[in-house]
Amino acid sequence: MEMRAVFGSELDRMMESDERIVVIDSDLSKANGTLFLRNKYPERAFDVGVAEQNMASVAAGLASYGFIPFITSFCPFATRRICDQIAISIAYAKQNVKIVGTDPGISAELNGGTHMSMEDIGVIRSIPSMVIFEPVDAVQLKKSMPKIVEYDGPVYIRLFRKAQPQIFNDDYEFDLFKADVIQEGKDVTIAASGIMLSESLKAGELLRQKGINAEIINVHTIKPIDSDTILKSVAKTGCIVTAENHNIIGGLRSAVAEVICEKCQVPLRSVGVEDIFGEVGTLEELKIRFGLTAENVAAKALEAVEAKK
Repeated sequence: MEMRAVFGSELDRMMESDERIVVIDSDLSKANGTLFLRNKYPERAFDVGVAEQNMASVAAGLASYGFIPFITSFCPFATRRICDQIAISIAYAKQNVKIVGTDPGISAELNGGTHMSMEDIGVIRSIPSMVIFEPVDAVQLKKSMPKIVEYDGPVYIRLFRKAQPQIFNDDYEFDLFKADVIQEGKDVTIAASGIMLSESLKAGELLRQKGINAEIINVHTIKPIDSDTILKSVAKTGCIVTAENHNIIGGLRSAVAEVICEKCQVPLRSVGVEDIFGEVGTLEELKIRFGLTAENVAAKALEAVEAKK
């Protein structure tokens, strides 16, 4: 099932029982899976057109009256285009707005570089009080939605729109502020987010063939990062690799580096977009182009293990 379909379905389910929830789109409701909500909830689902800054400001106003707005657009337009509104009207003003950016990083595919946000986590992570969450599959997204509504404060959801490989079962217990140890290991820690978790699990298999036992962590919340889980892991493995669909500057790599440089200095290697803009291509082509592959994760893990010696 596509992630956007799960997102729309969960919003629908929650809007039926919670009249505080409103949805505001900026001309992308069909692409983001929320178009049907405008017919079902005409007084709580709106489209402001291609006016993302207005969308954020309207949401802040509604939040100040007790509503819980979800605003949606493609990642670059839900973050860097409305950065000032997020910082001042939402975060500084302590407004309970949920910001949903879809098609993160290279997943914008054929929309090309103008629609690829390689810096959105870095932008939002630098704003005080923001929470940044990136669901890895449909199960985690479904489990997360009620928790995000319960959380009183601004949240940025970095949402892959299409279907994702299933990682979790229906009995999975979600904690917004606790990373998931997907696979235990003793030789190297791999901290991954979003689409890079699947690549990291494949990398774990490649490493096992070489006698390397990797501990793989799904860091679904990049801010505030679960430093306890990361520190516990690297204390055991002695090195770490980060894997993210984002610029290596400002995102997961930076967040992990900030944790380990203060508390547990170990070798760090990273897989991510290396400070360049995006370009047109299919997801698989772009994974190869930017090195976001299982093979590259495994290679970086071997480097990290070697650096321990």
